[in-house]
Amino acid sequence: MNCTLCNSKLTVRVGQKYFACNTCDARLMDSIFWPSAKEEKKHYERHNNDVNDPRYQNFTSPISDYVLKNFTAESIGLDFGSGTGPVISKVLQDSGYRINQYDPFFAADKTALKIQYDYIVSCEVIEHFYSPGKEFETLKKLLKPNGKLICMTLLYREEIKFENWYYKNDPTHVFFYSEKTVNFIRNKFSFKSSEVFGDRMVLWTNEEWDVFKY
Repeated sequence: MNCTLCNSKLTVRVGQKYFACNTCDARLMDSIFWPSAKEEKKHYERHNNDVNDPRYQNFTSPISDYVLKNFTAESIGLDFGSGTGPVISKVLQDSGYRINQYDPFFAADKTALKIQYDYIVSCEVIEHFYSPGKEFETLKKLLKPNGKLICMTLLYREEIKFENWYYKNDPTHVFFYSEKTVNFIRNKFSFKSSEVFGDRMVLWTNEEWDVFKY
């Protein structure tokens, strides 16, 4: 199997189901263990994602707060992988923001993928990418020249014992990122900057650092 981000040959096993990539530093599930599309959709449908739940809104607030601080209601955004409960879209729309949704299972209208955006948000989505190389190529093309891609996923760090890491136990989590992987994506897809905030929020931008705030 080759790495689904950088296409390098995978030779280092991490337990029975996973590989570690020596090129982009990702951890990824062996494709023979990937769930079927039917199993994946059924798993998502079991999620209780109530967009009006304050706890859910608080969990996703690093992204929604960032958008509210750095963009205006005239900007147009995309909630990529919006899922069964597009809470970030709900919060932003309540503040008068324009944001479209796309999700391959729950908002599959591909007309949302035919325009470019000032920002794209993707919350707890990129760890589900079976083909992250293709997905990030698509996301980069969907951004305007000064656009920003704002994601949330739990990053793998060296001090974590992967075999015991709870984040890998979700059967639909198939690709895991480290800060080195974030930097690899920045270089591979020609983003001008990238940054990690805390252990979850990742930002890739087409602008230089001094033009935005957090």
